[in-house]
Amino acid sequence: MGNAPTTAGLEQLKGLLKQGEEQGLGIAGLIGIKAEVLEPGRVVFSLVPQAAFSNPLGIVHGGIMSTLLDSSMGCAVHASLPEGALYTTLELKVNFIRPVPLDGGRLLCEGTTIHVGRKAATAEGRVTNADGKLVAHGTTTCMVFSPVTNE
Repeated sequence: MGNAPTTAGLEQLKGLLKQGEEQGLGIAGLIGIKAEVLEPGRVVFSLVPQAAFSNPLGIVHGGIMSTLLDSSMGCAVHASLPEGALYTTLELKVNFIRPVPLDGGRLLCEGTTIHVGRKAATAEGRVTNADGKLVAHGTTTCMVFSPVTNE
């Protein structure tokens, strides 16, 4: 990622994802989310659908798509935060555009921040299939917890 600007949140996120590659950390390790791009305010994750992701109709379950969106949008916020700041998702809105077949190939999900303030942050995300077609998109609102100071 060269000489791109960085934040403490981005560096922390890179460390967590590196640890996850080694140990299968958290939800990313559980379902196979991989980091493709990590920048302040922007992340791109990939995911290859698996048979275990199936809903009763034989396509990728909406919960998997929601998890991918929540992860990318939340991490876009995380990558924008200063040292010691934390966040949590307050609201998640997902729109499913087209079905995602289990054998449809790798999905890409780009999450980007819209606004990052001291108390709240918003972000949007887009999931595209192997053909580059939009399959889902969403927005999130996150609560930001500012770093604790000893003052």
